[in-house]
Amino acid sequence: MPTIRQRCAARGYTCGTIRNVTCDRLFIAFWRFKLTTNLLSITTYTGIGGGESLQLNLMRALDRSRFQPYLLTPHDGAFPQAAAALGVSTHTLPYRGTTTLFVPQLWERTPIVGKLRQFLKVQSIHAVLTDYHSLPFIVPAAQALKIPVIWNAMGWWFPIYPWQRHFFEKQISKIIAITAAVKERLLGTPPKLPPNSMEVLIPGVDTDVHQPHFESTAVRDKLGITQDTPLVCMIARFQNVKGHEYFLEMAKHVLAQVPEARFAVAGENVFGVSKDEQYKQDILAMANSDALLRERVTYLGFWQDSREVIAAADVMVCSSWFESLSMVALESMAMARPIVSTRVGGPSETIIDGVTGYLVPPRNSRALAEKVVTLLCDPQLRQRVGTQAREHVVEHFSAARYAAAISEVVQQMLKKRR
Repeated sequence: MPTIRQRCAARGYTCGTIRNVTCDRLFIAFWRFKLTTNLLSITTYTGIGGGESLQLNLMRALDRSRFQPYLLTPHDGAFPQAAAALGVSTHTLPYRGTTTLFVPQLWERTPIVGKLRQFLKVQSIHAVLTDYHSLPFIVPAAQALKIPVIWNAMGWWFPIYPWQRHFFEKQISKIIAITAAVKERLLGTPPKLPPNSMEVLIPGVDTDVHQPHFESTAVRDKLGITQDTPLVCMIARFQNVKGHEYFLEMAKHVLAQVPEARFAVAGENVFGVSKDEQYKQDILAMANSDALLRERVTYLGFWQDSREVIAAADVMVCSSWFESLSMVALESMAMARPIVSTRVGGPSETIIDGVTGYLVPPRNSRALAEKVVTLLCDPQLRQRVGTQAREHVVEHFSAARYAAAISEVVQQMLKKRR
């Protein structure tokens, strides 16, 4: 590892001769401070969904010799606890996330803005990554201290109203969309903002953590099935966009051709949304009302380690009628498991149809079933698709690549502020 002096020299910093040990220590302390960027992620979400998984991947992959990650949430939860386990400096500050109708000029006068400004000063934050719900609070707080703010846009469902356009175009330092589909939907037609005001950076998965040789019998043991039993899995929280009903319809079509197949779904209403809870109960009732599904489909609930589900599966499925990214698709491919997904949003940009998985029209359970059956009946095809999927993710969608890209964006923004 290069010394502090060497790192400084590599960046063009020089100094005079240091004449004593005390000065040398001061020199080292000063340049260590100078070379480490305190990067804050702020979000109202405290459960773990796909968005939180990609943030954990980023935190894990950041170069700790250059970045110290921080996380600020309104209260404790699974996400900040997982971040703390990675050595992230986690903090809580109670506040309520914004509604989509926020008026920037009014929201910047709320008390939480002053509290955030004080937090940024005390923690010596250099740059901020924020979710949508924190935007009208963290942006004015950071602007007062000349700290750049990046909105990491993970969803397409946030409208940009006319009275907000100046805020999004001029006050936010940088907008990064996690896929081209998210960018396209956020901009709208005609575009609400100049297209060049938003950059696309597709997040990545930790290919050392999600790798083909990971072994676990936990899921099959819970289901009481052998390694030879065909198993089709899905990991998705309960939200109507995830298309759980199409997964169940697909299962019936698959069982008509592969009667010995089993199905497992891992996921929960992780954010406690009332309409999502109703959707969950409707799906569980749908599965329980059919004798065949009741016997063949198992709901695992929230499963702590997604790798155990993916490792157990012969085929992974994404039945969503829209996905902004689908971390599960990336994780499945990284673990060399073939995936059958709807051709929507993120999966259409990360899966190569017929090479690293299969893409089918949304809301089409028969099309899902056709590709699942093809893979279940051909072990060599599953192996070939899985191998190609792993290679594809390692080359294009690793967390290390994503962390390097985010790091470069942050460093360029900091240079402009000097």
